[in-house]
Amino acid sequence: MRMRATLAVVTGALALSAFAVPGAQADAPAPGNRLPSAADFAEFPAKTARTTASALPTVSNVTINSGKSVVVGASAVKTFTVSVTASHASGIYSSYFYLWHGSDAENIDGFLGEIDPGTCTAGSATTSTCKFTVTAQPGWDLHANSLAGTWKASVAVISNDGGLYDNEVYKTHKVQRLSKLTVNAAPEPVKKGATLTVTGKLTRADWQTGGYPGLPSGQSVTLQFRKAGTSTYTNVKGIKTASGGALKTTVKASVDGYYRFSYAGITSTAASTATGDFVDVK
Repeated sequence: MRMRATLAVVTGALALSAFAVPGAQADAPAPGNRLPSAADFAEFPAKTARTTASALPTVSNVTINSGKSVVVGASAVKTFTVSVTASHASGIYSSYFYLWHGSDAENIDGFLGEIDPGTCTAGSATTSTCKFTVTAQPGWDLHANSLAGTWKASVAVISNDGGLYDNEVYKTHKVQRLSKLTVNAAPEPVKKGATLTVTGKLTRADWQTGGYPGLPSGQSVTLQFRKAGTSTYTNVKGIKTASGGALKTTVKASVDGYYRFSYAGITSTAASTATGDFVDVK
């Protein structure tokens, strides 16, 4: 069952015990602005089995998108995987995972995840790894550019005897807007010792319009050079973007090679590097 988030995202705090224990059934919650709660589902047991705190399931690892930021472009749906490794003496029954954005669990404006539990595979009698596939669609799940940045990861695990591990903020993870860089070095070919003008543009995905406008002025970008016949780029100089993400600088031509711009990124925007532009020096 896929739950898609709009501006009014989903309901309830992440108290998953009532719909995640063995035998529970889950239906999609009504729209709201909180994280999913058992009370928002049509069918769930009247009482959830609880064990003592010392006997609750434990979570040893949560890996989101292979540890890399989730970078989303202007229009294409981004699909990424999540794994949750958990243990309990009785074994693991199910696990749930969400990424959410907001001030707290009662006031969220972004949600990425599924109502259904992950697919759990037992590595031993006590430990399982649960896999999730999560999608992020710009203009829908990511309905506002303000959602770019740091998100919170919620994890819940149910043991076979009904014990509940429930953590609204297990860790944080970045969901970023894709950035793009272009570069052009001219004139080509150029005489040795002559001035080369290197231009380009830094743009990033706009989740609201589906386009790639230029970033605001003042972004730090590095001009790099790789000599022909070698494999390593070296930094030449740092420059700042002008209005609309425009880039322009000059260098003295010395040997044949490739020029490119590199952008380190910021919290909301992913790093990017232009494809090198070859210059023939005569």
